[in-house]
Amino acid sequence: MRRASLALTAVLLLAAPATAQERPMTWLDMQQLARAGSWTPSPDGSWMLYTISTPDWQEDESQTDLHMVSLRDGLPSSRRLTFTEEYDETDPAWSPDVGFFVFLSDRGEDGEDQLYMMRPDGGEARKITEVPEGVSDYAFSPDNEWLVFRSGESGMEQLHALEFGALRSALDNGTDALANAPVQLTEEPAGIDSWDFAPDGSAIYFNRPDHFDEAEKERREAGFTVDIRNAVTPLSQLYRLDVASGAVRQLTSDPEVSVEGFEISPDGAWIGYRGGSAERYERNITGSRLYQDLFLMETATGAIERLTNNFEVGESGLSFSPDSRLIAFSAPDDLTRYTMTENRIYLRETGDRGGEFRKLGEDFDNSLSVDFWSEDGGTIYFNAGVKVTTQLHAVDVATGEVRQITDERAALSVGQDEESGVYLINYSDPETPPTVFTVPSLNRVADRGAWVQLVEANPQVDQLALGREVEVEWTSSDGKRVGGVLVYPVGYQEGTRYPLIVAIHGGPASADVLRFNGGYGAQVYAGAGYAVLKPNYRGSRNYGNAHRTDIVGDYFTMGYEDIMTGVDYLIDEGIVDPDQMGVLGWSAGGHWSNWILTQTDRFKAISSGAGTMNWISMYAQSDVQRNRQFYIGDEFLYEDFDPYWDQSPLKYIANAKTPTMIHVVEGDPRVPSPQSVELHMALKKLGVPTELFMYPGRSHGIPDPRNRLVKSVSEMAWMDYYVRGMGNKFDWEMVLETLENGEESQVVSDGQGGA
Repeated sequence: MRRASLALTAVLLLAAPATAQERPMTWLDMQQLARAGSWTPSPDGSWMLYTISTPDWQEDESQTDLHMVSLRDGLPSSRRLTFTEEYDETDPAWSPDVGFFVFLSDRGEDGEDQLYMMRPDGGEARKITEVPEGVSDYAFSPDNEWLVFRSGESGMEQLHALEFGALRSALDNGTDALANAPVQLTEEPAGIDSWDFAPDGSAIYFNRPDHFDEAEKERREAGFTVDIRNAVTPLSQLYRLDVASGAVRQLTSDPEVSVEGFEISPDGAWIGYRGGSAERYERNITGSRLYQDLFLMETATGAIERLTNNFEVGESGLSFSPDSRLIAFSAPDDLTRYTMTENRIYLRETGDRGGEFRKLGEDFDNSLSVDFWSEDGGTIYFNAGVKVTTQLHAVDVATGEVRQITDERAALSVGQDEESGVYLINYSDPETPPTVFTVPSLNRVADRGAWVQLVEANPQVDQLALGREVEVEWTSSDGKRVGGVLVYPVGYQEGTRYPLIVAIHGGPASADVLRFNGGYGAQVYAGAGYAVLKPNYRGSRNYGNAHRTDIVGDYFTMGYEDIMTGVDYLIDEGIVDPDQMGVLGWSAGGHWSNWILTQTDRFKAISSGAGTMNWISMYAQSDVQRNRQFYIGDEFLYEDFDPYWDQSPLKYIANAKTPTMIHVVEGDPRVPSPQSVELHMALKKLGVPTELFMYPGRSHGIPDPRNRLVKSVSEMAWMDYYVRGMGNKFDWEMVLETLENGEESQVVSDGQGGA
């Protein structure tokens, strides 16, 4: 038997049985998890507003309310502020004086999102807008004079303003806030897209298309609803609105560049923007960022400097240091062509026109980003994966040296609220659903004892029996070390072998980490008596660039070897029954599931979700091409078909013997459903047991909760039947009973049959 890695040795202990109050997690439990978000600290750093969205399984909908918590006292101080059971309250923002807050709600008769204001100490919310098309977004001006919002017919949205003083007076005096009619600030010939205030509040910058396509609107209204692929659309330009005079001035006019997004420097002296290609097949595509470049404008003179001039290289937007002296962006290490090199940070002085950018983090074997700066501009902070965790890192602006700051067995992301300076830690671990903490200063972020928990959206999880989740490592067939996450069955007994589910993540440039219930609901499988392996096979992130790019030119071979040697490792350790194994995955996880189907019969069942079968047809059907070309070996498909066919599971489909269930969204743009249809037809004709579940929608993932439940329950029933010899595969009563019994329904394998 091979020697266990340190990560596994530490947990090869007899697990305590579930207490009488605990029960295994079910698929319905997953659907009923609440989601918290919209973290909004007050400008003085005392309070935080946030939202909790609570699913209603019986009504097939969710509802969102506002909550508030003290940033000093944390969770015990949290309280709910709104109680509308049929409407949503979202997107909160504090008034500059913290005397009240504003939010969007659809609680009115028109059902549109309108703005409301409310005191933090309670009381009734006061409606402050009543515009026909509702409010799209809004912000308080930095000079505390205005509340500006965007509203209007789709494609014609304009900016409007409410006077802050009038709102404050209406709240204090109890008068009708709607009596203060908004002032329309813009009357542009096309709708405003992105917009932001100058730091002093004197101006608003925005971008909009050159014109509104009236013919496009008219033909759709007349019933000519054909979709034109990559249709010609107007370019966008950047504009400046003087708030006092109402004058609008166009700032850009390059006919070869479309302004797609911008960032204003803290001192207001500069604007960095992304300029997209004017070519329709480089702009109106999913991969349009590959054909954008970075530009820098001096606001005083209007002078524009093109900072990058690359082809098929994707840069982030520009980021300014707090004193506006430096600019930075992240982009691949190789800026000369399309590659999968790791991202570096490129930095120079803002005013050094034509100056070269310095590359930071060249020795760091992972990607860097610009998440936030230290106050003195000497450090840039970013979050990056470290094997089965994500951690906060820092790069020294002077030396380019990278250091890891946190070291948690978890998935975390640290950020800083720009207005208040508050540090927020988004956090999840195998026992903790996504939540958020704060910390009084950045130099204490590595001290877990200094963290203050602010949110607990799912306290019911404490009553669930969860399988232990740990990091594992093993040696692959070429001698390289590979890692992943292992979830033990609930009630695991050392010396007993268990059925195995191999849950293969998508991407493939992603990674399974120590977070709550990853791996397509791994804890539900653990509750049903399965061990679950989530391998970070070759192609995954978090293990260095070589690990990520070893699959280039031979997409499947080493990833397959990594997965199979991981399975063998668990068998050798006495954890897994080699005669009871199944595999499943979605997207790239579906690709590997299909490859496994054609390479081995060791698994008793497979579930393929949105997986490719034929790279040749996939190239044209999918909404992305450049990354697929690179993965296959960077040969242009239409000049050399052989590499694409040689790496296609369909070429080897005659080898398939494993019963395979197939799931896909009918209008999936990323891995289109014809790929799954090809697999289904082949298995039918070959006499291999198969089912194809095709879900309505036009997204890469299943869009609606009830069909997500169908996928999970039917998939487990397939595994139970073929892996464990239990039950009668999927029956519609398995999901229909959830509507009859509500929360009492378990929807989970009971060890006796079915799912």
